Amino acid sequence: MEQPPSPITTDLVLLGGGHSHALVLRRLGMVTLPGVRLTLISDRVNTPYSGMLPAHIAGRYSLDQSHIDLRPLTRFANCRLFLDRVIGVDMERCQVLCAHHPPVTFDVLSIDTGSTPATVAVPGAREYSIPAKPVPELLQGWHHLLEAVRAHPSQSWTLAVVGGGVGGVELVLNMQERLLQQLADLDQPPDHLTLHLFHRGQALAPDRHPCIRHRLGRILQRRGIQVHLGEAVVRLDRPSADGPVDLQGESGRVLRCDRVFWVTRAAAPPWLQGSGLSLDDQGFIQVGDTLQTLSHPNVFATGDVATMVHHPRPKAGVFAVRQGKPLYQNLLRFLQNRPLQPFHPQRQFLTLIDLGYGRTLAARGPWSWESSLCRRWKDHIDQRFMTHLREFPAMAACPPVALSRSPAPPPCSGCGAKVGSDALALALQRARQDFPDFGEGGDDLLVGLESPDDAAVMKVPAGQVMVHTVDFFPALVEDPFLFAQICLKHCLSDLYAMGAQPQSALALVQVPYGTPAKQADTLYALLAGIHHGLLPTGAALVGGHSIQAAQLGLGLACNGVADPDRLLRKGGMGAGDGLILTQPLGTGTLFAADMGGLARGRWIAAAMEQMVQSNQGAAAVLQAHQATACTDVTGFGLIGHLLEMVRASRVSVQLELGSLPVLAGARETLAQGIVSSLQPQNLAAAQAIANRADYEAHPDYPLLFDPQTAGGLLAAIPTAQVADCLQALRAQGYGAATIIGQVTGAASAQPIRIHR
Repeated sequence: MEQPPSPITTDLVLLGGGHSHALVLRRLGMVTLPGVRLTLISDRVNTPYSGMLPAHIAGRYSLDQSHIDLRPLTRFANCRLFLDRVIGVDMERCQVLCAHHPPVTFDVLSIDTGSTPATVAVPGAREYSIPAKPVPELLQGWHHLLEAVRAHPSQSWTLAVVGGGVGGVELVLNMQERLLQQLADLDQPPDHLTLHLFHRGQALAPDRHPCIRHRLGRILQRRGIQVHLGEAVVRLDRPSADGPVDLQGESGRVLRCDRVFWVTRAAAPPWLQGSGLSLDDQGFIQVGDTLQTLSHPNVFATGDVATMVHHPRPKAGVFAVRQGKPLYQNLLRFLQNRPLQPFHPQRQFLTLIDLGYGRTLAARGPWSWESSLCRRWKDHIDQRFMTHLREFPAMAACPPVALSRSPAPPPCSGCGAKVGSDALALALQRARQDFPDFGEGGDDLLVGLESPDDAAVMKVPAGQVMVHTVDFFPALVEDPFLFAQICLKHCLSDLYAMGAQPQSALALVQVPYGTPAKQADTLYALLAGIHHGLLPTGAALVGGHSIQAAQLGLGLACNGVADPDRLLRKGGMGAGDGLILTQPLGTGTLFAADMGGLARGRWIAAAMEQMVQSNQGAAAVLQAHQATACTDVTGFGLIGHLLEMVRASRVSVQLELGSLPVLAGARETLAQGIVSSLQPQNLAAAQAIANRADYEAHPDYPLLFDPQTAGGLLAAIPTAQVADCLQALRAQGYGAATIIGQVTGAASAQPIRIHR
């Protein structure tokens, strides 16, 4: 008999997806830590690699080439990925506080969140400049500028970069390369672009050797970039909305700029203040030689967010990379209760400064060398680093790391598999404290969670009927809070497709083995997700059942009420009705690819945004526009559920294959032949397609059979109502809602035809 996994006893939480943590995750994927649950919290699924960012600005690397994709990396490391923004750390409760997520408990915490630019002190900088960090804001502003240049090819452009460190120098040089190339492509002269670099100090790159500073100055002069040394920017103003920005220097000079990019010294994230962690005068986390904070031995920090008190170094990506291996080793030693090893960063380090135009300056101390060969050398180093974080070894069985814990007894089956009362009581107590209306329903709820009785009791409103549905599946995302919302949306959709309003829900929970405290954490996150999803519906969670198992799973038995005269059925379609699909397709192929580490993180993140969007608003719009039939598109795929409607209504339909809304990345994964394990069974419905032979080679054909989790609604709408219905759906936030076909007439042996 296969042995169950070790019960969860320890939470190791990595805060931020910086370079150090990326390297730690790569190493963690090659070992097994019995009883340790790994979690990465990051506000973005793609982490920019600082070494490639200037070349990405210049257009020599794509976004995917220059960013670390945390999704496949965390899957390789068997690490949960929570996409959220950190707003604080509660050291008394050992919890990370997030903007849109319940607190995340940790036993060991590692912080690698990077820094932010110091813009707050300069009036107008926050409002009118484009900051270098966070990088997504920089790239968004940069791409908007490129679009504006394309839209106004004959316009002259004046741009300013504030900050003369190495980052500012690299940015302005690579911006120049990209923009001059774009102007040339538009048949515009190079003098349509003027670039300024402002620096408050008397020398560029103040943390580099004077020889390097002098050389960078000569390069900027040679490239025609106007450098203003000793000119601190004291104010930014925008005289007219959406107009140019007036940059005011300390000397009183005012320069009118089309864009201002802010690349000044690094500042500490503001949420660190009040955390109780040891901070230096600038607000960065103070760490010792072992990378532990001075205040809390169970908290580590690396990269730009940290300052090594005995070895202060510039805020540069090279140090975050160097800290990856010692951080991994010391985290492991801490979990093993072994002595930690000190890390001593090098005093002098090689800097490869990207000058644009295929040239790089290699510098170490006073020595430097500028060459295209240096560019090739840098490209080799960067590509090797990124390949290391994209391509993972095939591990037949990861060796377990001994953590000096007594083995837990094997779990029982039957009622012995129930989650213990301590974990249940703890999770419910936290939920009631954090959500005062948790478990509360309307006047229909007679006996619910607050009662010790054996079952919930609901009243049936006069003149209405009860509608019941149930669904259950194992977790397809690691975040229990997000998974609960996806599962709830999936389960409630059956009610909305019938024209019913949710009244109550019973939860069926499968919690991974762990200590009562760890199981309570998981249960609480699930309850919080269910509560978050139920709140807009007015329905109540009235009870449930929980068991222990190897894998997280959740199901919901949902009850709704409806007017019997307004029930939506699958059998009401009539000739001429338009077919509207409210949300895009592709979750089956995307999550099949995700299981194999072959899906890009941004594809999965975009899919999950659709998967948590409730069908409640869509159902109301469809009913308001006299829907004649409706269903939710889930496991049987679009064709499978459409065929149920067609047969029940005894009609034929024409489907517009080119009109299908598709999730980002789904076409790419299908082109690789990646499909869900349920896809072959769904293909049986192809027998109902009269002209399938004409379209089986079409790249979108497999989407017709792709099983959906938490998909949208498919409805038949009278012709006169279709346009208004579509407009109303999009106004409600269903931007992908599309007309995908129409009812053509009476039933036939093969009632579905495809049209391109």
